Amino acid sequence: MVEFTTEPFELDTFPEHAAAARKAVDEAGLAVAVGPFGTGAEGEADQVLAAVTRLLRESLDVGATRISVQVSVLGDEGADAPEEGDRP
Repeated sequence: MVEFTTEPFELDTFPEHAAAARKAVDEAGLAVAVGPFGTGAEGEADQVLAAVTRLLRESLDVGATRISVQVSVLGDEGADAPEEGDRP
């Protein structure tokens, strides 16, 4: 999963750098969720990493002055829970 925000913020228009970032994750085939403070996208690791590289390059090329990115590895639900025999 990747979460990102591009700057500068523009309240009157949808900035070109934000459109470029959104296009990168859309075209990578990621599941996208737009929130009030940033955009999140989920997919396979290779898809996410390729999309991050593209969104960084293309957003900066069209005027982004700052891009905040957080990448998280999501496991299966309950994957972190120890098995019954694994408990001390």
